[in-house]
Amino acid sequence: MQRIQHVIAGLACFAIASCAGDGAREASHEAISSARDWPAYGGSNADRFSPLTQLTPGNVAGLVEAWRFDAGAGGLQTSPLVVDRTMYGYTTTQAVFALDAATGRSIWTSNLGVEGSQPARGLSYWREGADERLFAGVMNELWALDPRTGEAIRTFGANGRVDLRRGLNENEASNVTYLTSPGVVYRDLIIVGFRTSETHPAAPGAVRAYDVRTGAMKWIFHLVPRPGEHGHDTWPTDAWKTAGGANAWAGLVVDDANGIVFVPTGSAVNDFYGGDRTGDNLFADSLVALDASTGKRLWHFQGVHHDIWDRDFPSPPVLLTVEREGRRIEAVAQTSKQGYVYVFERRTGRPLFPIEERAVPMSDTPGEHTSPTQPFPLAPAPFARQHLTADMLTKRTPQAHAAALEAFEKFHNQGPFTPLKVDRQTVVFPGFDGGAEWGGPAVDPRQGILYVNSNDIAWTGGLIKANKALAAGADFYQSQCAVCHGIDRKGSPPEFPSLAGIGSRMSGEGIFAIVSRGRGRMPAFPNISMDAAITLIDYLSHEGQPDGDKQEIGSPKPAASAPPYRFTGYKKFLDVEGYPAVAPPWGTLSAIDLNDGRYLWKIPLGEYPALLAQGMRDTGSENYGGPIVTAGGVLFIGATIYDRKFRAFAAATGERLWETTLPFAGNATPVTYMIDGRQYVVIAASGARDRAGPQGSTYIAFALPRES
Repeated sequence: MQRIQHVIAGLACFAIASCAGDGAREASHEAISSARDWPAYGGSNADRFSPLTQLTPGNVAGLVEAWRFDAGAGGLQTSPLVVDRTMYGYTTTQAVFALDAATGRSIWTSNLGVEGSQPARGLSYWREGADERLFAGVMNELWALDPRTGEAIRTFGANGRVDLRRGLNENEASNVTYLTSPGVVYRDLIIVGFRTSETHPAAPGAVRAYDVRTGAMKWIFHLVPRPGEHGHDTWPTDAWKTAGGANAWAGLVVDDANGIVFVPTGSAVNDFYGGDRTGDNLFADSLVALDASTGKRLWHFQGVHHDIWDRDFPSPPVLLTVEREGRRIEAVAQTSKQGYVYVFERRTGRPLFPIEERAVPMSDTPGEHTSPTQPFPLAPAPFARQHLTADMLTKRTPQAHAAALEAFEKFHNQGPFTPLKVDRQTVVFPGFDGGAEWGGPAVDPRQGILYVNSNDIAWTGGLIKANKALAAGADFYQSQCAVCHGIDRKGSPPEFPSLAGIGSRMSGEGIFAIVSRGRGRMPAFPNISMDAAITLIDYLSHEGQPDGDKQEIGSPKPAASAPPYRFTGYKKFLDVEGYPAVAPPWGTLSAIDLNDGRYLWKIPLGEYPALLAQGMRDTGSENYGGPIVTAGGVLFIGATIYDRKFRAFAAATGERLWETTLPFAGNATPVTYMIDGRQYVVIAASGARDRAGPQGSTYIAFALPRES
């Protein structure tokens, strides 16, 4: 109980939140648009809900393609905006575009001179009177554009942009700070987080608010607290000088009426060994409520203490109203990679369902000091399985089951929050990608019902003792690259490609371009020196040589501050044919009543075409990108990787009403809007997560046929 009281400390600020709310109940700026539009990431109220009712369970089966727009080669995760008949989105290289949202006709494309190589999930829009601005994150820069032309507004920041590397620490040039999820607008502020590296060196997490007109920073909240700031005592005394991560990469949500911005945060660096960051490490893995006007902390909740599993909050929370004992309560709900839903009163941080601190296994890795307890919500029940047992292994074929059982018996496996083991693989279930992911849930705010899609497969990971005698190239690889591509360089395709034999597939110049700029899920390493880059490329290009890992005379030596233990790499627990080694479902979609925590329905989401051809239906599959729900009673979701389907379900029952096969997987959250009396649904699709499938990227719009 003491821990719960600590983590929601700050209730004394309740009066401040109330005062902020009173002022914010006046319009924070002129209403952007009617309910017909989709003017913000997540919809008008960040709940992924639309009040439109033209599409219903009775007619949605009649949807046809209305138009499509080619976005280029590469990955696409964008949930576009629609304002006043115009759609705004990104191409695969982060050029910003405007389309006629009724026809898909191009209006303008703005190439800002930087070819983006990171995920770009959305944009932000602000308007007051005749003044309007479109805010776009391109790599480490926040741009202000004229929505009518796509031209940069040169009076914002430095010639139209703010460099997000600045103002965090003394290492501005080498900071990795990408705005992969859009900022939120509150009054005359644009409030942003950023993505950073998963290993040292990484930028320290922060939330910053900038003036929408000038780009001047108005406030900053340090997510790695400095001396005198709340939470500083949850780190070693001087950790703030070198610590990284605890960043707000997943996106924010603003409660205009109460003047609160809700900030879900990432894990502290390094992700899997925390011997240099003893303590709970606030505000990593937390939901933080800040006064949107000032950046002052109102309350917080930490979902994982001293995280060594990369169990950060993966998506923005959702705002809704629930009913308890006849009283309507303004709530905020946060889903997690573990498959939990946490529900709080917005202004006080009071949990609306009990949260219990339970004892968990302790790490036996030398130098590591894990938390003896972790928070478990008592309701709703988890939407993903938590503890892998032998009876949950695949029975797809006798051979697959036997191989899975043989591997399973070698794993370290004590249930949720099992610390990673040295020289042995530990089960992480649900896997490192969740559970919930960046697509986020949707809610019906009228009824207090939350809809969430989930991955439900097991992964494994482990630690090895660092080899201090490695050559510099091998050391750089193991400290920076092996976390994704594995110590053995085999990766975990398709998310984490194998680098085995890369020297025969790619030139040194090509390798350097990816290392220095990043690509897709991979962050860049702008701080890598030319000498280090040369040794890394040489190491990757000459694998298999007997002395390739040995320290050479005169070659750069590994950093003395390197951690003594390193992560062996992400590994999916797969069967002999590459399917998940656990029994289905491998992906699900759930409807949860947050008034009382009951599940209304839960269904498998996604299929594997090859298994379907063998008669194995409704297995579920990995899925990325979230749902939206409408007042017409329809839920729309793409997300599934391998079947490339876009589906509509009855929100009340989970009955599948319509589906279509997209040219590529719809790994993005759709949007819906109305123009000239016709309701459209648009989803971005790309082949980036299934390299064996069709490749390309496009936006596709669907609507009912026009009346003749």
